[in-house]
Amino acid sequence: MSTRHFFWRLLLNRPAIYIANLLSWTIIHMIPLLPGLITKAFFDNLEGNVNLPFGVEGLTALLIGVALARIAMIAVGCFTDGSYRFRISMLLRRNMLAHVLREPGAKAIPCAPGEAISNFRDDVDQAEEAMSWSVDMFGLMGFVIISSYILISIDAQLTFFVFVPLILVVTAAQIATARIQKYRAASRTATANVTSSISEMFANVQAIQVAGAEERIVRRFERLSDERRKMMVKDKLITESLSSVFTNSVNLGTGLILVLAGYKMRSGSFSVGDLSLFIYYLTFVTQLISNVGNFMTFYKQMAISFSRLKHMLQGAPAKLLTAPAYIGIGKRRASEADHGMKSAATALSGSGLEPSLSELALVQGEPHRMAAYLPVEPLQLLEARGLTYRYPETGRGIENISLRLPRGSFTVVTGMIGSGKTTLLRALLGLLPAEAGEIRWNGRLVRTPADFFVPPQSAYTAQIPRLYSDKLRNNILLGLPEDESSLTQALHVAVLEDDVAQLAHGLDTMVGPRGVKLSGGQVQRTAAARMLVREAQLYVFDDLSSALDVETERKLWERLFQSRGEATCLVVSHRKAALSHADHIIVLKDGTIEAEGTAEQLLATSASFRQLWYGEEPQADGA
Repeated sequence: MSTRHFFWRLLLNRPAIYIANLLSWTIIHMIPLLPGLITKAFFDNLEGNVNLPFGVEGLTALLIGVALARIAMIAVGCFTDGSYRFRISMLLRRNMLAHVLREPGAKAIPCAPGEAISNFRDDVDQAEEAMSWSVDMFGLMGFVIISSYILISIDAQLTFFVFVPLILVVTAAQIATARIQKYRAASRTATANVTSSISEMFANVQAIQVAGAEERIVRRFERLSDERRKMMVKDKLITESLSSVFTNSVNLGTGLILVLAGYKMRSGSFSVGDLSLFIYYLTFVTQLISNVGNFMTFYKQMAISFSRLKHMLQGAPAKLLTAPAYIGIGKRRASEADHGMKSAATALSGSGLEPSLSELALVQGEPHRMAAYLPVEPLQLLEARGLTYRYPETGRGIENISLRLPRGSFTVVTGMIGSGKTTLLRALLGLLPAEAGEIRWNGRLVRTPADFFVPPQSAYTAQIPRLYSDKLRNNILLGLPEDESSLTQALHVAVLEDDVAQLAHGLDTMVGPRGVKLSGGQVQRTAAARMLVREAQLYVFDDLSSALDVETERKLWERLFQSRGEATCLVVSHRKAALSHADHIIVLKDGTIEAEGTAEQLLATSASFRQLWYGEEPQADGA
């Protein structure tokens, strides 16, 4: 999609509001036609060329009435413009956020969080500005068309010189297009770098302090800020330079008009009223000239912002940015939700089976977004066949992975660092888009794993848990209605009850940004409690116990085995406490399955597993 198509789709998204805004500002910009004619009549009356029946008092009353009418229309225009601006920015931000939430969790955004914030904030604002300025430009064009007709009827030669500055402005703007795009892109990139740097510093305060790297980090931030300052100055300079061209070209045109008008007035072919009309209208033609230049500048800058917004889509069609339909974000009325649920159930009732989530993924529209709340048949067997995913940046990943997870089983995935353990879990859960392979729940194909593997079907704890700057209780529940017995049970299984008792405010303790007030082990066990409180059929742990001591880890696995009932577990770990409990172990190497079996079988047959079990150093041949 080109910038022109993007602009047009935004315009058509809310055509009624855009037209209302356009009409409001067209009237605002055309009302000054009347004061110009009134002023001309006043001076013509002074010269005796025109007799006014209502006198000077009547002209004064008309001027006041026109001014009040314009003030009222400006109030209306501010309302329509604000309404349109907010709807445009809301549309773009909502659609981008929806796309991010629909993307696989491990690849939700293609850039640093700080740069993503810049996209959501600055680039959307730039598109909003361009759309708003277009209304002023089109409104002023109506004024220019009518005023041109009036001025040409008085003196065509002088009218020509009114529009000479406009030609100069358009030419200057076209010449400056390349530099506008260059400096705007550089300033946006520099701003994103500064924003990302701030985000990273706040997220890693402890690591910076421990390493004694405060001075180096501050110097780096100063360097990035200085680069941003230079780019912003260049961007502002080119913008102000164009504004200078706009202003001075208009002044040149005004001077020419005054010189020519003097000669014409001496010959008697040009009246004082005509001169006042030309001077008055030229002021508003100036606004058109400035608006044309500013709009062209904003339009070129919008092209840069549009390319950055498209980058956020990671290859998805750019038309998603301007899609007007409801896309699964925000509050909905209960009746709408019930209707969607019934529609989904009706669509799937023909099979004669209880609707499964994998089938719901075939349903288009809103019902499939509510899949997690519809009945799902109990897990008997989860299968993955030929699962493949390679990271585009490195080509590494997993290839042709197949596994079977029977109901109630405890399967451990292990292997050396970089063998693909975390990638396997993410591809299975839909957090990474699998390039090949299929996943089946009780033999039923799961077409959208990201929508499928959510509570109460499955729960997942990532290798690096994420906590919010909120109460410990809220970090565990994450909006789940509080059930005291379930929460107490989850804390017990996660071996967190003693830690909670020692905290000053218990579960109401504020954990700080990313849980900085908790230890690494407490953060991991909080994430485990968050998962366990949801009572899923499938629990997926990614190296959960890496920050736990041996005794705490032993308690966690023992309590999990005692409480999980028939729940199925898929665990990434290299620790003996987990491996010794496993019904089945999968050993990965370079993204493929090297060996699998029980711990006893692998100790006898797999050199890689023996290295993990006994902690031996890898041999020279990499075995």
